[in-house]
Amino acid sequence: MDQQPPAGQEPQPVGGPVGCYRHPDREAGVRCTRCDRPICPDCMVSASVGFQCPDCVRQGSGTGHHPAATTPRTLAGGTVAADPRLVTKILLGINVAVFVLVLAKGTALVDDLVLLGRANFYYGGPPEGIAEGQWYRLVTSMFLHQEVWHIAFNMLGLWWLGGPLEAVLGRVRYLALYLLSGLAGGALTYWLAAENQPSLGASGAIFGLLGATVVLMRRLRYDMRPVFTLLAINLVITFNPWGGIAWQAHVGGLVAGALIGFGMVHAPRERRNLVQFATCAAVLVAVVAIVIARSAALT
Repeated sequence: MDQQPPAGQEPQPVGGPVGCYRHPDREAGVRCTRCDRPICPDCMVSASVGFQCPDCVRQGSGTGHHPAATTPRTLAGGTVAADPRLVTKILLGINVAVFVLVLAKGTALVDDLVLLGRANFYYGGPPEGIAEGQWYRLVTSMFLHQEVWHIAFNMLGLWWLGGPLEAVLGRVRYLALYLLSGLAGGALTYWLAAENQPSLGASGAIFGLLGATVVLMRRLRYDMRPVFTLLAINLVITFNPWGGIAWQAHVGGLVAGALIGFGMVHAPRERRNLVQFATCAAVLVAVVAIVIARSAALT
């Protein structure tokens, strides 16, 4: 349970940025428009003007205002949830469950789920892949891992980046960001990689979260140096000279995540849902167009 300071008081930092009044170890992005206390992204509730803290929202809910005006909302307009990491936990659980199935079933399951353009897995058998109509591989490959280091690295990234984003965006918007980033990474891989080159992993979706994190931190006017350092390290790993990494998935996910993140957190309040939906729809249309064009070229 979070410890809160007495009413009317807020933590006084010895130096540097002001900490959130509910989470003193977290840097505050803004101040509550009602009580002026500093609040971090997890505590930011969208109000008619600016953002309010959870305490002021609860106090305002009993004033007789219309329910829609007092419903706690996140920075992106999502509903504030009791567990801000629920979707992140579910996604993490699905990835781990599929990994356990792969350990139990072996390469046969990998062949059925991996991202593949067009190839023959079995001598004399028919070709398989997305070009043969197996579009489901764009989704299943996002949750597929074979190596312990691979799933461990991706799940750490999911936990570190996903939790704060889910709290800020809300569950539905966060899930859309994750899935569309993964699909975009898979589509770019399908387009640019060799048709018989298998690809798997949640890296495209994780890079999408990273791209959205960059946009969000810029929106909140945080110090950008840590996230730029993390981005640079990941890009160096992506384009390392030893190969073995589907850089297309990383780039596709990063670009899609940044675009969706921008649409989510910069959408004007009066047209927020429309702009957010249109941004997600545009990314999805681009994914479908790439897949159709590539499939036509391979068949």
